[in-house]
Amino acid sequence: MVAKAYTVAFEGVEARMVEVQCALAAGTAAFNLVGLPDKAVSEAKERIRAALQALSIALPNRRITVNLAPADLPKEGSHFDLPIALALLAALDILPKDEVEHTVALGELSLDGRLMPVLGALPAAMAAAEEGRALLCPRACGAEAAWVGTTEVIAAGSLAEVVRHYTGQTPLPAAEAGEVRAAPQGRDLRDVKGQERAKRALEIAAAGRHHLFMVGTPGSGKSMLAARLPGILPPLSPAEALETSMIHSLAGLLTEGGISRQRPFREPHHTASMAAIVGGGKGAKPGEISLAHNGVLFLDEFPEFPRAVLETLRQPIETGEIMVARANAHIRYPCRFLLVAAANPCKCGYLSDPNRACGRAPICGEDYLGRISGPLMDRFDLRVEVPPVAYADLDLPATGEPSGTIAARVAAARAAQSDRLDGTGARVNADLEGEALDHFAAPDTEGRALITRVAERMGLSARGYHRILRVARTIADLDGSDAVRQPHVAEAVSFRLTVGPKA
Repeated sequence: MVAKAYTVAFEGVEARMVEVQCALAAGTAAFNLVGLPDKAVSEAKERIRAALQALSIALPNRRITVNLAPADLPKEGSHFDLPIALALLAALDILPKDEVEHTVALGELSLDGRLMPVLGALPAAMAAAEEGRALLCPRACGAEAAWVGTTEVIAAGSLAEVVRHYTGQTPLPAAEAGEVRAAPQGRDLRDVKGQERAKRALEIAAAGRHHLFMVGTPGSGKSMLAARLPGILPPLSPAEALETSMIHSLAGLLTEGGISRQRPFREPHHTASMAAIVGGGKGAKPGEISLAHNGVLFLDEFPEFPRAVLETLRQPIETGEIMVARANAHIRYPCRFLLVAAANPCKCGYLSDPNRACGRAPICGEDYLGRISGPLMDRFDLRVEVPPVAYADLDLPATGEPSGTIAARVAAARAAQSDRLDGTGARVNADLEGEALDHFAAPDTEGRALITRVAERMGLSARGYHRILRVARTIADLDGSDAVRQPHVAEAVSFRLTVGPKA
């Protein structure tokens, strides 16, 4: 007789169902795990043995075989402890087999039988809901998993509680979803003195999710401006919050089961490895570009990143997803982010200052920014110079609009895009392509003539041409205009050709 339990194995954000089969047979006493378990899974039998002893349950003097099916799917992680224990207890007729089979379980067992929290409870709950099963998980993961809302989530603190629940002695209540964490008070753009053109570029970037490249001397305010971008972005929609939280669940970034509606803001250091940026390492975990999904990825000191790391961004920027390919795994993660990059104009940083620039100017600037390839620079919709602010201006009162006012315009522009693009597969203007781009971003006659002249004189690539149209569409949305007019195209062109290769 074979008893079954169910759990999941993670392939990116996808949770694949795994059937845990347990069979007891006559023969020499043994406890064998098969089905491509990794070291953590193979050690589960010792944790389970100790946890059962804590419940005064002795393993029978028989041959125990546990198979994790499908057998050709690699099994990684300590969350297999609980489903293996459930299958074994069902095989021993301690737990009802039908109840165990109706549950997807995950959790790590301590030696005294307590259930320790594990990663991935949210995508596991999604998989359980699709299978029409309940989810059993550690108590610390219950609030996170309950966000799915379409399946029952049972959160237990120990294996003893699980046994009492299944035997009807003390049924456990369904877990409740954690609270929506309030977004922290963002930094206000009004704090930034001057830099009105850079602020305008931030507003356009936020409204249409257009990638932004800033160049300026050290201390001119590039990082200060980027840090205020989350304050003007609209909150995550419920669908976006669930998408982002599933990735953060796999990375262990969800605390106390709470989900935030604030868009993620990731700012890795320029010494980060390729695996840290795009994903990989042990278990092919999500990288910074996936953790920034539906949010902002800020790369300061952009030319200082290794060339290989920068070049890996080219495909994810276009497709909105990354395939982490390893010898034993091909994992796909979503990564639709807003890229904001900042750079000094040269190695010393003072190329534009005749009193401080080095003797190699302008070659030092060409060499430094030349670390960024033309194809990568071509993917930035907005390029803006951030000049230094005069000392005298720092003591002047704050000028410009507060973040709240700008955020309201951005939210209105995003709402207009959502209504316009409903049913097209695109979410924002940066996603426009093909017929949708031709239909929704087509400029008027004067605008068409202007962009045609620019394309001919500046040698725009096809990508650059289309990105100007997308930016012009966003500027029109911020202006409340249904049509893309010549002034909108002119402003989009001005941001495209400010710095960097003319492409």
